[in-house]
Order: sequence, then C-alpha cells, then structure tokens
Amino acid sequence: MSALNNTATQAGPGGTPRGPVGGAANGGVGIVQFFTSRLREIGIFIALIVIVLLFQALTGGRLLTAGNVSNIIVQNSYILILAIGMVMIIIAGHIDLSVGSVAAFVGAVSGVLIVQWGMPWWLGILLSLVLGAVVGMWQGFWVAYVGIPAFIVTLAGMLLFRGLTQMTLGNTQITPFPTEYRQLGGGYLFPDLFPASSSPAEWITVALGALTLVLFVVSQVRQRAKRAALELQNEPRVWFLFKIIGGGALIAYLTYLLGVAPGSRGTPIVLVVLAILIIGYSTVMSRSVFGRHIYAIGGNRTAAKLSGINTRRVDFLLFVNMGVLAALAGIVFTGRLNSAGPGAGNLFELDAIAASFIGGAAVQGGVGRVVGAIAGGLVMGVLNNGMSLMGISTDVQQFIKGLVLLLAVAFDVWNKNRSRG
Repeated sequence: MSALNNTATQAGPGGTPRGPVGGAANGGVGIVQFFTSRLREIGIFIALIVIVLLFQALTGGRLLTAGNVSNIIVQNSYILILAIGMVMIIIAGHIDLSVGSVAAFVGAVSGVLIVQWGMPWWLGILLSLVLGAVVGMWQGFWVAYVGIPAFIVTLAGMLLFRGLTQMTLGNTQITPFPTEYRQLGGGYLFPDLFPASSSPAEWITVALGALTLVLFVVSQVRQRAKRAALELQNEPRVWFLFKIIGGGALIAYLTYLLGVAPGSRGTPIVLVVLAILIIGYSTVMSRSVFGRHIYAIGGNRTAAKLSGINTRRVDFLLFVNMGVLAALAGIVFTGRLNSAGPGAGNLFELDAIAASFIGGAAVQGGVGRVVGAIAGGLVMGVLNNGMSLMGISTDVQQFIKGLVLLLAVAFDVWNKNRSRG
C-alpha cells in the first residue's frame, strides 16, 4: 500500500508529474526539462503534424481538402471508437483480440432486427448496444472472476463471435438499412439547413467550431490556474501559449475545412459522437476514482489489491465497456457501408491495438491516455489515406504501418529505459 501511495504522489494518470515544484512561482519547469519529461505524450502529436504536412506536400495539397478530411474522419471513426476502449484495456494490463468479431456480430444482429424483422431503427440500435454489453459481461466474467488471461479469452472470443456472425447472416449480406440508421455512420448534421448553393458557410459547423474553441481555451486556462493554486508542477508559459495558439489554430482550420471551404459538407454526425466519447472517457480516466483504479491496477496489480481496490470488479467493467464500444463501432461501420456482411470487422482489433500503442500506451500497462490513442488512430488513418492518394499498393501500406507500430513500441521501450537511467 505504501508503494502505491508513493507512486501516486509522484505521478498521475499516464505518467503526468503531480508533485510540488519549487519553480512553480516562475511558471513551472524549464521548457527542455518539461518536453523531455512529456516526450511520450507530446511526441505523438508532433509525429501526427509531421505526417500530415508530409502527405500534404507529397499529394500536391489533396490531403487537406474539405472532402478528404471528412472522409478521413468517417472512414476511421469506428477504429477511433474501438481505440478508446482498447487503450483502457491496455492501461489495465490486458488486451482484447475480439473487438473486430464483436463489431461484426453486433452489426449482423442489428441487420436481422431492423431489416429482416422490421424493428424500429432506434430500438434496433439500443438492443444492439445491450448485446454488446452482454458480450462484454461474458468475456469479463472469464477474465475477472475465473482468472483466464484476457489474451486467451478474447482470442477464443474472436473465433466464437466470428462464427456467430456467419451463422447469423448465413454467409450472405443484409441490406439496405433505413436512412436514419445510415446517418450515424456517414451522415451530416442537418445537411439541408444551410445548403452550399445558397449559403456561404455551414453555420452549424461554424457555431460548433467557435464553441469548441472557447471551451478549449477556458478549460486550459482553468486547469493551469487550478494547478498553480495547489502549488503543483505546471507547464512552462512558453509551452502553454504554444498549446493554446496551436490548438486554437487547429480547431479553427478544421472548422474552416468542414464548414466554409469549397466542397465542405458540414459536421459528420459521427464526429459529434466521437467528441462526446473523447471528452467523457478522458474525464473518467483523469478525474474519477474508477479511472485512477485502472491506472493503479496496470501499474502494480498486487499493490492495487493490497490498497483495497476491487481489481475483479474493475476488470469486469472494463470488458463490459469494451463490449458496448465494439457494438457502437459495429453499428457505425454497418451504417456507413449500408450492409452487414460476414467479413465485416476484419483486423479492426489490430488497428485499435496499434492506435493505442502508437498513441503512447505502455506495453506493460499503467500508462496511456484516451487522447493519445485518438492521435495514434489518426496517424494510422492519415497514413492509409495519404498512401492511397499517392497510389501506393496495399501490400506496401501494410509494410509501412507495421514498421510504424514497431518503431512506436521501440520508442516506448527506449523512453522507459531513459527514464530509469
């Protein structure tokens, strides 16, 4: 217990320093020292920016067009949803290999309920999410209460739910789905309210972008003021200003691409869903008791048990949550394709795992952030999209993605050895 408490006073979730610092009155630690201590967290965002700029140049400016940015968001939305749950699983020291099969199974069941049985689309979606929770309970029971390693349980689940998908569909596809169902995966917010033919901008998108910008600046200022009031280590003023200006510019530019630029179609509905998930799960992981328990279990499971944390309950709830998110990803993917097929969800689990590790999650657990996993997923998405725009073949794309994953894990190992040294 003392070991756990000592660790908690030195670092917060994801390895964020939390102890008092004598230089707080001067605005925090030096920029070099700060950047070095946050290299794991900051590096992925720098890498994302570099990759975007690289492919923007290599594709002759085609990457950052309004239509292509919308495609990147929509095409990678289900992987980003899975990455949110996957990074939580990895932080706790587990892995889930079944999420692709679960997504396919839930998509198939939703097709049977809505298309074949004529159930209302909203009820079919609700029951599909409940089914995802039941699947998560099934796997969580074996991991948390029987004690079978998650790798084995979810490997079995990958085969089990893939088989159930094929049995449900009878090796055929179910299509078409209702318009309302398809909107979740590929629709836009109120597309007819401000049509491009009669409006210079999609004002809903502009308003959402302005609101997001204000909330971002206010949250950053309040967070910095709160840490200063508590005499906790704060980031350097230079970095704080850079983050405010850079983040604000990114939000403004994305708003321009989605709502004002030629070819813009407004805000994808799935982007709103992703924003809610990112904010909600980031808050849970950084500010709730449950989130701190996840980090404690991943950092030292034995110490977490001795401190009184119900590790079985936490593990069980993690897999229930993963089941619900896998179900949501399956619904989004099925809606985007307007089809539920037996081959859906193939390799989704590998993309979600890769996004988590590229985003800074530690292989041994205990370290990682939801925002980092989203950034890792966007790195994979930009790589896929950029190489496709360049006409690079699929086999070369797979090679490059595998190399990026290997380098990300190697960087994690190097960074950990450097910190110990």
